[in-house]
Amino acid sequence: MAAISRTTPLSIALAGVRTRRESASKVSAAVAPVDVRSAKLRSTALSGKSLCSQSFAKGAIPARKFSVDAVATPPVETSTEKPTFNVDLRGKRAFIAGVADDQGFGWAIAKSLAEAGCEIVLGTWVPALKIFETSYKRGKFDKSRELADGSLMEFKKVYPMDAVFDEPDDVPEEVKNNKRYAANEGFTVSEVAAAVERDFGKIDIMVHSLANGPEVAKPLMETSRKGYLAALSASSYSFVSMVQRFAPLMNKGGACISLTYLAAERVVPGYGGGMSSAKAALESDTRVLAYEAGRKYGVRVNTISAGPLGSRAAKSIGFIDEMISYSYANAPLNEKALLAKEIGNSSLFLLSDMSSAITGQCLHVDNGLSAMAISTDSPIFDHMDEMK
Repeated sequence: MAAISRTTPLSIALAGVRTRRESASKVSAAVAPVDVRSAKLRSTALSGKSLCSQSFAKGAIPARKFSVDAVATPPVETSTEKPTFNVDLRGKRAFIAGVADDQGFGWAIAKSLAEAGCEIVLGTWVPALKIFETSYKRGKFDKSRELADGSLMEFKKVYPMDAVFDEPDDVPEEVKNNKRYAANEGFTVSEVAAAVERDFGKIDIMVHSLANGPEVAKPLMETSRKGYLAALSASSYSFVSMVQRFAPLMNKGGACISLTYLAAERVVPGYGGGMSSAKAALESDTRVLAYEAGRKYGVRVNTISAGPLGSRAAKSIGFIDEMISYSYANAPLNEKALLAKEIGNSSLFLLSDMSSAITGQCLHVDNGLSAMAISTDSPIFDHMDEMK
């Protein structure tokens, strides 16, 4: 098992098994925790008379579909065979913000990049850093670190990071005095970017895999201004801030991606607190940043709209299990689970030269759910064979 040693307050070095390729060091959203949905709100959200809410009712999903219990917690995804794609990212370096465990999309993206030979550097949310460090040290992630060739994914360095703060002066005193933050200086976006440049020079890839909505359990009409702006700050402006500060460090031809959700385009009752607005802003910003970063630095910017995955972070919204069941019942590819590695592999495409002419785009990776206009499992359509 690899050992972790803390060398400076800014980072932890993750020393591991020998690298997968001698020429390059090897390498989830994870989403910062949000308020847990109350039982009352959850009941209200799932008891409406819309086609969407009817599909959540017990018995609405045919027996041939997978059960919620079977998919609520994603299995550890290990590589048992050589990936069929042939992408060579040896000599490339990626900075990924938002990895705090081995279940989320950020981890999956890191793993797909590692399979291709990319060197991985992480930025981990400060409150989750110690747990992440301890779990890594104790080997809890070893199984999910396994690559196709039998080696383990490694991280070149991990920086403490909180992307809601751009500069040191933005950090309130109560945060500075918090014991978790006090032990990890240099966690603002500008400080992390400066540290990455100092430690590594240039990077080629930047991944934004983080979000937070402190009032996500509240309907938009009950969301406070403070909660709404907090959601936009953590979930969308943080991407703008990162592109501002990391794009100048990127080699020409580099690429950035973020993770969005269907609620940016469609109404998803229960995904509140301004989070749907934040995701809509993120998608709009992606297009503008693609233009500006492309013209100024020759860097591409895209986003992936991922389908529901039962990660620890996603469970915080309170009804992710129902959304997974809804996807099974209504997505065109309705008999397969959405795997984190599918988002990872799609990200590999967008972050490699295979997509060198693609920028400013939102790619849906959701088993086709975003293409549907109605809920095919609604009792209203029971008499129609084409809906089965």
